[in-house]
Amino acid sequence: MDPSWLQYTDPTKARDLTVEAAQSISKALKGGSAAARNNIPAAKLKALLDSRSDRDILDGLRRVVANKPAITYFSSVVKNVANPNLEVKKLVYVYLLHYAESDPDLALLSVNAIQKSLTDQNPQVRALALRTMSGMRVPVISQIVSLAIKRGAGDMSPVVRKAAALAIPKCYNLDPNSLPQLLDYISILLGDKQYYVVGPAVQAFLEICPDRTDLIHPHYRSIVKKLVDMDEWSQLGTLKLLLFYSRRCFPRRTQRVTKVNRKGFYDDEADKTVETEETIQVLDPDLELFLKACRPLLQSRSSAVIIAVTGCFLYLGTPEYLQEAVGPLTGLMRGPPEVQEVALCNIVLVALAAPELFVPHASHFLLRANDSPQIWRLKIELLTLIFPHAALHLKSIILSELEHFSHSSDIELIRESVRAIGRCAQSDPKNAHRCFKVLLNQISSFDNVLVSEVLTVMRHLIQQDPASHRKTVVRLARNLDRTTSPEARATIIWLVGEFASLDADNNIAPDVLRILVKGFADENETAKQQIVLLAAKVYLLYLQQKKDGIPPSRPGTTSPDSNPKDDMGDETRDARSTPVADVDRHPIPKLWNYIQVLSRYDTSYDLRDRARLFKALLANPSSVQLATLLLLAPKPVPHSPSPSESRKGLTLGSTTLVLGKDVAGLLGLPGYEELPAWVAEGLEPDPKLRDAGDGADKDEYVPVSARSTGSVAASRRLEEAVKEQGLEKVVAAGTAKANTKPRTLDDWLAESEEEGESDEEEEEEEEEEEEETETESEATEDEEEDDDDDDDDGESEEESEGDDDKGVRRGLIS
Repeated sequence: MDPSWLQYTDPTKARDLTVEAAQSISKALKGGSAAARNNIPAAKLKALLDSRSDRDILDGLRRVVANKPAITYFSSVVKNVANPNLEVKKLVYVYLLHYAESDPDLALLSVNAIQKSLTDQNPQVRALALRTMSGMRVPVISQIVSLAIKRGAGDMSPVVRKAAALAIPKCYNLDPNSLPQLLDYISILLGDKQYYVVGPAVQAFLEICPDRTDLIHPHYRSIVKKLVDMDEWSQLGTLKLLLFYSRRCFPRRTQRVTKVNRKGFYDDEADKTVETEETIQVLDPDLELFLKACRPLLQSRSSAVIIAVTGCFLYLGTPEYLQEAVGPLTGLMRGPPEVQEVALCNIVLVALAAPELFVPHASHFLLRANDSPQIWRLKIELLTLIFPHAALHLKSIILSELEHFSHSSDIELIRESVRAIGRCAQSDPKNAHRCFKVLLNQISSFDNVLVSEVLTVMRHLIQQDPASHRKTVVRLARNLDRTTSPEARATIIWLVGEFASLDADNNIAPDVLRILVKGFADENETAKQQIVLLAAKVYLLYLQQKKDGIPPSRPGTTSPDSNPKDDMGDETRDARSTPVADVDRHPIPKLWNYIQVLSRYDTSYDLRDRARLFKALLANPSSVQLATLLLLAPKPVPHSPSPSESRKGLTLGSTTLVLGKDVAGLLGLPGYEELPAWVAEGLEPDPKLRDAGDGADKDEYVPVSARSTGSVAASRRLEEAVKEQGLEKVVAAGTAKANTKPRTLDDWLAESEEEGESDEEEEEEEEEEEEETETESEATEDEEEDDDDDDDDGESEEESEGDDDKGVRRGLIS
């Protein structure tokens, strides 16, 4: 062949053709892409399922399981249920779990083969068969499933017993009438010696019969001991079960703390004790066993387990137990944001009950720049709960933190920070002046949102103790000229009018009204309403003073301590220098009439109606009782509770707690259960019921963490058993016989000949004795009776000695 033709070929095209050929060959060998391999013709797929080769059947089953609408192959798949190949069985069982409910008649054909698998030698096959039979959701086979669960509950393999425990709720959903048999199976599985069987049994108990505490009594202590070895899901179910069980079976007992009043001088002299007012909780021994078993779970890697243990300590234990859980619970703050939010919701609920426990961990609750709104709201709430119990240095840090975030660009963060400062002042009255100082420094801010929120918080605080905040009201009045926010101005005007009657000698309300009247037309509607209300209060106080014969105060005649003349301009000085001689021409009625005229021609309907109402109330100066009840009645003191106060009664660790009743509803989410109340003392079950399980278990369960690595020799255990039974002498005698020289065959034969001769001699002696007894006279019958009695006594002694020897042998064997 002439190779010269290669010069006319393109090597790039040749390489591309080679790559395409290789790809097509590989696809042909593998069966094409994944979609192409699964989307083969139905006839070919059925041929694979009907093949005699396990390899083809496996290939067909994989394709069927991968295809979503695979109900058309039901009959072909069910035929392979009796295949001995384990991989084929698994795929057939997976198919039946998905499609048995769609065609129950054909599914019944596979029940017989699945029942045969329940007796297979492989425990995995037995467990898989039980799982498949219980998950087929065919109500006709409910009794067969119940019998299969009964067989599985007594199986030697713990894997099968675990599958039986998981199948109990499924069987109950198929046929609720099978509950009595299922309760027996649950009782058997709760007493199992394997912890990974008890966990699913507890889950089945909670799903079927959570109120049947009588089933838990004999197995309570064994469940508590197995708690530390269970997996996380089983631990959550078991903690919930034991929490509810403890509240229903252990009464809450308390006792007074005693202290030594006078110590005895001599050692044998008793100390004199006196009871104090303090009471402590006394724990039941079984309850304390449960709480101690929960301590190792605080090191769990699951945040849900840590929260569940904290709930057990909160609702069952003493403050000492709860203090141990605070550290691990706070450590959940190092997790991802979604875990932080759930952990903070639970931390806030614990802090509402015991805030002093979180003071050492306050640094974990400081705000970060990347915190989401849900997280920083909870952190701010925690800081306010910790504030009353913190030291002075920590209080300064908390106030500085809140003051810093009150200048944020986020409006919601500003409001929450200012409200938090108000709650700090409310919860700690001794340090309220520090909170007031922080708030007063922010009044002159140009941020209207900040100023409005600050004044609202200060109004609430002033209402709680108005007598000690007179100077604060005067200082707020001085800031009216620099305050531009309508809500802030309305709040200050309301404060001036509300506390005008506290100190008649230092009343600044008329002066404030005189200044506000000048700019009434330029005010916002909210501020106008408060100005009209202030004018009505000032005029009412004027009428009361005039009726009582007290000379009413004129605008501009307040004392120097409370005079806001430095910030109110030259108008105040002019008003003070103007003498008024006639009482009938007092400035307050003129101000009132002027306000009425301005309100009458205002554009706001609401303002005109308010002015008309106040005018009607004060129309008769001699009768102002009704106006006094409406305008000067004492207002209820506002209280700003913690935002999570509404979640206080919810169960720790529940989803309803995280969402709140506003989202979850008053009854909580479906499945939410309220914590049961403590059982009354005297109505609790008999503690001896929990002792029944201890007598049945011969081998006490020892947790994996408590098991020692070293093994005890069998000889040592035998020696301890001999000492307990008091059989040292018998063992020593047996040892002495064992140390003698071993006998030969001649010795055994000689011993047997001697025994034969001795037996013949004994028979001859017995015959002679019988002849003698026949020849004896009747007179000697009494003596024979006495001899017989002696012989009977001897025989009874020999029998008792024989019984003792048998008892000794039994003790050695045990």
